[in-house]
Amino acid sequence: MNVQSRHVVPEVDLTQKPEVTAFFDEATNTISYVVVDPASKACAVVDSVMDIDYAAGRIAYAHADAIIAFVREHGLDCQWLIETHVHADHLSAAPYIQGKIGGKLGIGEQITVVQETFGKIFNEGTEFQRDGSQFDRLFKDGDSYELGTLRARVVHTPGHTPACMTHIIGDAAFVGDTLFMPDGGTARADFPGGDARALYRSIRRILELPDELRLFMCHDYAPNGREIRWETTVAEERLHNIHVKDGTSEDAFVEMREARDQTLDMPRLIIPSLQVNMKAGRLPAPDTSGTRFLKVPLDTL
Repeated sequence: MNVQSRHVVPEVDLTQKPEVTAFFDEATNTISYVVVDPASKACAVVDSVMDIDYAAGRIAYAHADAIIAFVREHGLDCQWLIETHVHADHLSAAPYIQGKIGGKLGIGEQITVVQETFGKIFNEGTEFQRDGSQFDRLFKDGDSYELGTLRARVVHTPGHTPACMTHIIGDAAFVGDTLFMPDGGTARADFPGGDARALYRSIRRILELPDELRLFMCHDYAPNGREIRWETTVAEERLHNIHVKDGTSEDAFVEMREARDQTLDMPRLIIPSLQVNMKAGRLPAPDTSGTRFLKVPLDTL
């Protein structure tokens, strides 16, 4: 995988201050967000979760229904459903939410790389479109979009996956799995298409942004038994991130990250998550009996 070349630091408008409400899913340690423009009540839903009892093969929507209820209770207009990347540890509820409250579904344009890679692993066949057409918008690095009166900007931050994007909305940035809280460090880079050197460069790109920019995590695992947290700042990450604070060289980070990744087990939900999320959160089509099936490839992940 080719690491990214130098990019221009994106424009950030710290005077725009979206309201951010977090929804924590304990089963997957995922944080989803409803991001609201106070001036217009337009909102975006970032990184939603669909519930699955994997052993029982049962799908549910309690987490998504809580988000839908919040949007309706506050009279919000859902304009966007954002996926920061193709998640390997939870299933997206974006199509379910879209069917209830609307919004356009967006992800990074490198979703096509992910679809090509995992389309082969899961033997999806020619009927599986690998062009990202399951999504309403494929974002490129430097793209922008409107959320009511707010301007959102999109930064390509690969390394964890090729399709990872950071979304900057006013004084808030949603970094997906590119960063964790300072005491949590960074995400793994050993999935197919991942790259520790690219991850370092993506993180440094985020840390070039203004110190006071709020950063919102996709996951938190409560290191050392502390309470779950999901919001920090560029300044805090630069000072205290245990993997990549200021003064950490690229080579030192890559050595640490690659060694650490070799000790990690695969996420519990990686097999259903990738099959569903590369298709924009859509479940497999039912067979003639009305039953849906997921595949379990052996010795490939």
